[in-house]
Amino acid sequence: MRSAPISASSDLPARRTRRLAERSARRARRRPTLVSAGLALALVGAVGFATVPAAQAEASRASGVSDTALTMTRASFTTSAAVAPIVTANGTDAGSSDMREALAAADASVAAATTVTTDIQASGLDIGEPVTTIDTVQLQKAADRLESATLLPAPLVLGLISDVNELVTPVNERVAGLRGSLDAAVAKKAAEEAAAAEAARVAAEQAAAAAAAKAAPRTSSGGAPALAASGTSAAEAQATARGMLAGYGWGDDQFGCLVSLWNKESGWNYQAYNRSSGATGIPQALPGSKMASAGADWQTNPATQISWGLGYISGRYGTPCGAWSHSQSVGWY
Repeated sequence: MRSAPISASSDLPARRTRRLAERSARRARRRPTLVSAGLALALVGAVGFATVPAAQAEASRASGVSDTALTMTRASFTTSAAVAPIVTANGTDAGSSDMREALAAADASVAAATTVTTDIQASGLDIGEPVTTIDTVQLQKAADRLESATLLPAPLVLGLISDVNELVTPVNERVAGLRGSLDAAVAKKAAEEAAAAEAARVAAEQAAAAAAAKAAPRTSSGGAPALAASGTSAAEAQATARGMLAGYGWGDDQFGCLVSLWNKESGWNYQAYNRSSGATGIPQALPGSKMASAGADWQTNPATQISWGLGYISGRYGTPCGAWSHSQSVGWY
């Protein structure tokens, strides 16, 4: 059973990027307290490490430490405490790139969850799952928090990126599970519909054969259909068939097609039997026992065979000419 790949609309990352850029601009104008505090702390740390109190300097000089050594110490502390790269919407640093990738993955997961839920509802099928929705609230909240973290130092954003990535995985797994259950339900429905259609076709053929048997001419005693002329020759069988055409609403234009069809199949011989396939009688019923629906004497009475054959043609092809056209096209009817 296949599972549809998780994918989001191609414009979701672009929209995220635009929102991030706009938010970055607004934050730059408003100078958020959080950013100011973070930068202040970093600067305080840098200044604290880089500044040596005068008393310490005097003590160092008194102990023989030169001014050059003090300057190198200040530079070392200042470099090690430098502020980390700031995460932005279009930044090329690792933190900014990781943030964009995490937000794109979150958008894709939320979109896939929405799509599979919509597809299940639209199908109206029982997919065998008690719950057919996916909770993406926590993922969307985590994505919103990460999206709001632009203009913060990269180390402060790493935890938010990790939160989003961890929440994406279970959502994607849930989407794949529901998609697989939906695909299985759709395949089951298709198989059931195909079986129902085949059963309806068989029933229609049987009903047509029964109607043909009922409409065929009968003897005064109500027995099996009687031949138009006594005997079982091909000419007499054709005469019988011609007399039955009107019962199906067919005109003489159909008689020529019928003669050609059964000339090819059996030569209008009621005793014809194909040993390789088992096809029997004038219409070459397969198996021959099918013709019992038109009369118990199907093995010996050409009229019974013709009655069944005309019913079969009516139900399957509509007219003898339709059956003959099919036979010419594929070699059988």
